[in-house]
Amino acid sequence: MKKLLIHVCCAPCLIAIYYKILDCFASSLRQKADYAVTALWSNGNIHPFIEYKNRLDTVREFIKSENINYIENDEYGLVDFVRKSAYREGNRCYHCYFDRLDYTARIAEEKGFDCFTTSLLYSKYQKHDLIKEIGFSVAEKYNLEFYYEDFRELWKVGIELSKEKKMYRQKYCGCIYSEFERYG
Repeated sequence: MKKLLIHVCCAPCLIAIYYKILDCFASSLRQKADYAVTALWSNGNIHPFIEYKNRLDTVREFIKSENINYIENDEYGLVDFVRKSAYREGNRCYHCYFDRLDYTARIAEEKGFDCFTTSLLYSKYQKHDLIKEIGFSVAEKYNLEFYYEDFRELWKVGIELSKEKKMYRQKYCGCIYSEFERYG
């Protein structure tokens, strides 16, 4: 069984991925899983702070309800994110993805995981090819496997599952720029 570390951007993006990886869609039997899953929260880019807390609280609730192994980096890194993005707003996603995936890979290496992935691969609104490219790049850097799967096919299933569990569902990616694009 491989040890898999999943970077979690939010609980609604994790739920369908988690169940699929554990092969739980058809039954609640989890003995068939090929992966021992641990979730990792590290999302200092989310704005405003209350949005960050809402997403983190929802992740904590889901993790607890499913008894998922969990690592948390509850560091609100808005200042660092804005510094890296200012005057480079068109390339902001690169810095955001890189920072989170690099951190995930570093933790995976330090704690003896075989591979890592991210729930960002679930969203049809993310820059999927860029996430994939960065994932493989940092995997090579840390001598790990990047578990790649196009989870966007689970989009509707994830929405249904997250609504069934009455999860907090955000309305934008997370950063100050995506908030403005959504509501501005």
